[in-house]
Amino acid sequence: MAIPDLTTSQLTSALTTHSRSLALERLRRSTEPGNELDILVIGGGVTGAGIALDAATRGLDTAVVEAQDWSAGTSSRSSKLVHGGLRYLQMLDFNLVYEALTERDLLLKYIAPHLVKPVPFLFPMEHRIWHRGFIGSGIALYDALATISPGKRAVPWHKHYFRFQLDRDFPDLSDSAAMGAIQYWDATVDDARLVMTIIRTAQEYGAAAASRVQVAELHEDDGTVNGATVIDQETGERIAVAAKRVIIATGVWTEETEALAGGGGGIEVLASKGIHIVVPRDCIQGDKGLILQTEKSVLFIIPWSRYWIIGTTDTPWNESLRNPVPTSADIDYLLEHANSVLVHPISRDDILGTFAGLRPLLQPGTKRGTSSAKVSREHTVASPRPGLFAIAGGKLTTYRVMAKDAVDHALGAAAHNAPSVTQDIPLVGAVGLAAVKHQGEKWAAQFGWPSETLDHLLHRYGTNIKDIVALCEADPGLAKPLENAPAYLRAEIVYGVTHEGALHLEDLLLHRTRLVYEVKDSGLAALNEIAGIVAPLLHWDDEKVVAEVKAYQDLVAAYRAAITMPTDVEAQTVRDLHHEITPMNSLG
Repeated sequence: MAIPDLTTSQLTSALTTHSRSLALERLRRSTEPGNELDILVIGGGVTGAGIALDAATRGLDTAVVEAQDWSAGTSSRSSKLVHGGLRYLQMLDFNLVYEALTERDLLLKYIAPHLVKPVPFLFPMEHRIWHRGFIGSGIALYDALATISPGKRAVPWHKHYFRFQLDRDFPDLSDSAAMGAIQYWDATVDDARLVMTIIRTAQEYGAAAASRVQVAELHEDDGTVNGATVIDQETGERIAVAAKRVIIATGVWTEETEALAGGGGGIEVLASKGIHIVVPRDCIQGDKGLILQTEKSVLFIIPWSRYWIIGTTDTPWNESLRNPVPTSADIDYLLEHANSVLVHPISRDDILGTFAGLRPLLQPGTKRGTSSAKVSREHTVASPRPGLFAIAGGKLTTYRVMAKDAVDHALGAAAHNAPSVTQDIPLVGAVGLAAVKHQGEKWAAQFGWPSETLDHLLHRYGTNIKDIVALCEADPGLAKPLENAPAYLRAEIVYGVTHEGALHLEDLLLHRTRLVYEVKDSGLAALNEIAGIVAPLLHWDDEKVVAEVKAYQDLVAAYRAAITMPTDVEAQTVRDLHHEITPMNSLG
């Protein structure tokens, strides 16, 4: 396979096995006199990635490590929404909504316009007068809060729909479910790609970034945390790291990570499980999203590419934090509530895939097992020990503010000399997007791509589509779609390794693509073709290829068995029978 010879300057943001090796070498050198890191970030979800970018763009010598793949936890299992949180207006949490709307618009207009896309949602009205007045005033306030955000509005104003308009734009919304509706706007994002792109941008600004590197110990001197011991999960090597400040951004793992330093005084979080199901686009006749109030949570029916994402639940989670899964009861709950408003019910046979994630909610005096319905989504930063800082709470949309607050807190008074600048830092792939879109038709004609493929590539890569084009020009065979997963080009699999840091097949199928839940077979039919593309890039021999293929097949089998179970305990027991490709070490 011919791969273009890209220059060093072109590869500054690329996550590769080489960049990972350089990051590990930076960690090793940190113990040399005068070479300690300014900041070591533990956790490669959206918050940790944001912290790494914030710190690096302040000129701080920064490293970020993640125990598994980038975004492997909560940050790849969200509702894929960038939104203000309409339901938080009901809780009178105006500050949180305003903050989130400001960040939503910043992402849409400047930071990540290639990844974040505006989407209209319908809020059905069950009663002609009082419901429209009550909900309408709330959505008007939502829009007003967005309007007072800096700069020009990123999305249109809301508008009212009558029943005949619903019949036109969402014919599958039943008459009994709505007399009318209010349309308002929020946005969607591929959460895993957002995280990976933030990490790439942080690396471009000098951060050392290494996935599958787990923190095993926190070091201290005279009561001050000054570094850590990390384990390279790929080789088993233990590396001592020296850092002036250590910031924990491990979400639901916060308490376990804090415990490595001993003592108390840190952040306590409540793990709340949210699950989603994915169904084909032709299962529901409609052009917009839906938001529905349920007795337990909010239900979204979200249009996404070739399918719909339906979720979510909000239930306490008391099992292993590593691999939450939906139960059969969870799936029934979503089907029941979605079908209560649809003319043509969807069934289990329609489901392409499912996923579950754990929200790290702040725990003010509560313990695991309590209801998460009234627990705050706001974030907080704490310093359980000198030199050690932890952040938890918040939401995907506000990752940048969370990162700024974490670094400000870690720097203390010194933050005034190096303020955050991430509001002015577009992510990799954002700069020059309009110009690249104009070039897109030329590339589509060159390689015979339909318009859907071009839109897919621009949405995933932005201006980095030029790298995909370069791969295809070097090897025209890469411009062809995968035989058994034609939504993706063969070049995208290569790019997932050469630019996006994938080390294993599961990294590609779970996080670089969404094949694990967007096709009926979870990508199994395409597995051998993908493995054949990856093997020469990662220098796998036949034995390694067999092991990688089997590991993914076993993962899918364990997951499918788990989601047939009625309870969390039973589902988790079955899911944990799968042997991880790089098992995490026990903390503590």
